[in-house]
Amino acid sequence: MSLKPNFLSVDCTLTTMSQRARLPLAIAGLLLSAQTQAFLPTPSSLVTTEALAPTPQAAAIANNTPNNDAPEDTQGLEKSNAEQLLAKWREQAATQNLAQHTTWRRLLYFFDDQKNLIGKKKNTSMVDEADFFLSENGQHDSAAELDALLVALANEVATTNNRTVKKNTANNSVLCRFPARVQWLTDTLNIDKATLQVDCPELNEWMQKIAPEQLSIMFAQEYLDNPLSAFAHTLLRIDSKSSVADPSQIHHAVALNYTVGGNPKDNFVVYAIKSMTGGYDNLIEIDPYPARLAKYLQEDERDAWTYQLDLTPAEVQQIMLHVWETKDLKLPYYFTTDNCASEILRLIDVVRPQQHLLSQLPYAVIPSDVVQLLDDEGLLASTNYTPADSTLRQAQLNKVKEQREQFGYHNSAKQTINEIKSAQLNAVSSMSADGQTLLQPNIAVSDNNPIDRHPLQLAHMGLGQRGDNNYIDLGLRAGYHDILDRPSGFPQFFDLEGASATLRLYDTDNDKANQPNSVVLQNVTLIRGRSFNPVNSAKKGKTWGASIEATRVNDGSQQDGRDHLVGSLGYESGWSWAFGTPRTGTGEMPPQLCYTFLSGTAQAGRGINKGFRVGAGVNAGCRYQINNQLRAQAELQLPYWYHGSSDESNARGHYWQPISTLGLQYDIDKKQALRINANYEWQDRVDANEDIQLSYRRYF
Repeated sequence: MSLKPNFLSVDCTLTTMSQRARLPLAIAGLLLSAQTQAFLPTPSSLVTTEALAPTPQAAAIANNTPNNDAPEDTQGLEKSNAEQLLAKWREQAATQNLAQHTTWRRLLYFFDDQKNLIGKKKNTSMVDEADFFLSENGQHDSAAELDALLVALANEVATTNNRTVKKNTANNSVLCRFPARVQWLTDTLNIDKATLQVDCPELNEWMQKIAPEQLSIMFAQEYLDNPLSAFAHTLLRIDSKSSVADPSQIHHAVALNYTVGGNPKDNFVVYAIKSMTGGYDNLIEIDPYPARLAKYLQEDERDAWTYQLDLTPAEVQQIMLHVWETKDLKLPYYFTTDNCASEILRLIDVVRPQQHLLSQLPYAVIPSDVVQLLDDEGLLASTNYTPADSTLRQAQLNKVKEQREQFGYHNSAKQTINEIKSAQLNAVSSMSADGQTLLQPNIAVSDNNPIDRHPLQLAHMGLGQRGDNNYIDLGLRAGYHDILDRPSGFPQFFDLEGASATLRLYDTDNDKANQPNSVVLQNVTLIRGRSFNPVNSAKKGKTWGASIEATRVNDGSQQDGRDHLVGSLGYESGWSWAFGTPRTGTGEMPPQLCYTFLSGTAQAGRGINKGFRVGAGVNAGCRYQINNQLRAQAELQLPYWYHGSSDESNARGHYWQPISTLGLQYDIDKKQALRINANYEWQDRVDANEDIQLSYRRYF
């Protein structure tokens, strides 16, 4: 026996009427229909007559053999009733201006209230697939699409007793293809759902398999060892009745993952560019939740945070019906604006038109910003922390070290520690061995809840002195977080910056030689980051770094060399060590960090000798957490630069150029900080060796 979608009624039968009553009523119905349509606006893009418009559903009905048992006047009466309903619905739709209703247009992928760099057109749907629309002009005219849906529903009413037609056209019925649109429209116009009776086998099977009762957003923290996951990831956890009753029974939940449908054969550079520019289509994956969670906790070693969304059961059902309509669409994927996080906001916007969530993040939609926005809007009902396997091993490691110190064993027991660190020898996990159940590890929550982090955008103003010249720095960073920023809410030792620029205004003295320009571009950073996985921790990754930027450097090959703007590409690989005392009962690493990198850099610019230089060397430093508000970092860079042979007698082709740097940041609050930066170049051929600056930093 076929099951019906939960938004449709079980059955409906027209009332039998006498032969004498049918004809006057039919004539009156036709006159009323004609008079009503005479003053109702009809979209210019949709041509209709006083009868029902020839929709695909109507055409399918016409091609089937009519029911010979039904008298012709009964069929005519049913058609007349449907025409009366259509006229009534059109009048209601026009009165309420439903064609321009926020929910209706969002169901069709019209983005009226979103502004972003991609430049979505207000009056054009993002979808350009004809099957997504009933009207030929539906992509550009929401009124035409609304009228086409009304006509299709009227056709469904007109054929409600033709069971043969219903069975043959089941999955192609508008009720099966666009259940979310039908649900919204029937609710809005108070359409009697008993007149819309159809079997939808594919939709029914899909909804039964997912069995949605509750939705949660799962946040997997940033993961620098996979650049495409460097900005974290979000997905929807869809709970059934069983997993709602017992959240640990994750095998009764599924994951809805919105991601990029990239070509795995493309190299990383091509893949990244296409992901940023819409060169790939999106991909909606619906998988068992345990398999998706295991990838983050076990393979990537990423802690996860799950937030139950404060949605009604009806809103949950409507979101999933809309997912049914859109799951096979091929839309361009944009890494910064149309991604895993933006899709969650878009789905909530569909059922909460008053929220306007997506429009609040117009230029970049980052997973942690989405979590904070949902929290600010009161849409998060509960929070659950799930530590990664490496976090659990680190908690054991912390406990063993603490016990050894208590008993006076200050030397490490290498064999025991290595066994704890090993994922093969120590298979501790937040998931059961069969991967079907979520366990409750007995450790304290780590300080990496994204709700607690500082805003990702940053503006700063600094006052400084370079050599004999005073200056003012004005800078802006689109995201993310460097190692001196307030650490709460981020993975430990997280260090990543993207899309930042600094403008420097010098107070120059024209009476002196080698004066800088009064206004210079100090740097433009496309991406710069370091991934720290200390060798004495339970982390299994490597320690490495990379940068792509334009920055000002001192050319040490020439006497009294000035600074010049160069393009710079750098890579580092090395080792790091964590030390100190971690927070009691947590799986956090010790708070202090030291590191050593082997580095390689290539730079090019018009101002430097030969127009280029390449360097290799060692970078070593430490970052020290003094207290919750104060952090310091010291680093020594030892690059050896090579320009190539030079014909100039006073120019060197290769040389050492050591640089020492010191940074200190004090957090005023979550959104404000003061920072001191100082550096000194141990080079006698540059005109200004030292640079010191005090800056005010504002996060927004």
